[in-house]
Amino acid sequence: MPSVIHEALVELFKNRPTLAAEMLQDALGQPVVAFTEARVESSDLAEIVPSDRRADVIVVLLVGEQQRPAMAIVVEVQLGVDPDKPYVWPVYVTQTRARHRCSTWLLIVTIDAEIARWCSRPINAGHPGLTLTPLVLGPAGVPVVTDAEQAKAAPEVVVLSAMAHGQSEAGEAIGVAFLGAAAGLDEERRAVYGDLVLSSLNGAARRTLEAMMKSGYEFQSEFARSYAAKGRKEGMEKGRKEGMEKGREQGILEGKAQAVLAVLEARGLEVPAEVRERVLASTDLAELDRWIRRAASVGDTRELLATTGC
Repeated sequence: MPSVIHEALVELFKNRPTLAAEMLQDALGQPVVAFTEARVESSDLAEIVPSDRRADVIVVLLVGEQQRPAMAIVVEVQLGVDPDKPYVWPVYVTQTRARHRCSTWLLIVTIDAEIARWCSRPINAGHPGLTLTPLVLGPAGVPVVTDAEQAKAAPEVVVLSAMAHGQSEAGEAIGVAFLGAAAGLDEERRAVYGDLVLSSLNGAARRTLEAMMKSGYEFQSEFARSYAAKGRKEGMEKGRKEGMEKGREQGILEGKAQAVLAVLEARGLEVPAEVRERVLASTDLAELDRWIRRAASVGDTRELLATTGC
């Protein structure tokens, strides 16, 4: 059964039909035909061979007024070693070529460097001169997207970037770039992509991003507001046990206090015990909001309290 990560990667290429061509050209340096439309076609390839053959995604690049197929790309997501795939992938290519009557390329997508090396091995089909060398998009080839405008223009690319590089030092910047793009997504993609990005980030980056979304710090996107609303809902659930209104207010206070500490820690600043205790003890929402903003710029953690006169 395909994993959640496998299906998520497949959906990125289905949701953005041009993504396969963009990655081939921009990330792998492969010349792609000039096309007027990229269309996701049926990936069921069982019509020639009796046994079921289904590629993850098949994208056909169309040209001219007649929308003639000029190139097909078979996209396969691979997260582990599968000895059957070297036998199956050539079938996908030849069947797709036969169906659409155009040049057909095989693009393997993986977020694991070791698997990328395994996928890159040439496949000898047995006939003299018939060797298929897959084009592999591994983590090294996925761009690191930290620019907000680039993320808005291609949200699927920034999600792919988070999945490939979210555990690196760039994780926080990638996450912030995604937040800037989230407002332009429909509700379903915003929720799915948001979960993917958060689950892909390293611990510090994830805490910072969660803190920003809960507090609304510098973000007015619908995604940030929906995340904050989720936090308030959780606070209200807790409040029903100890008093609904009191629990809601306490949940918001705790969330903002954790936001202050998460931003400081994500920036690599040491948080002394007295500062941590003071922040966690605060019952002033306006004060916590000021500290969240200042946590992003202070050079020393103690300045956080000193600048407020505390």
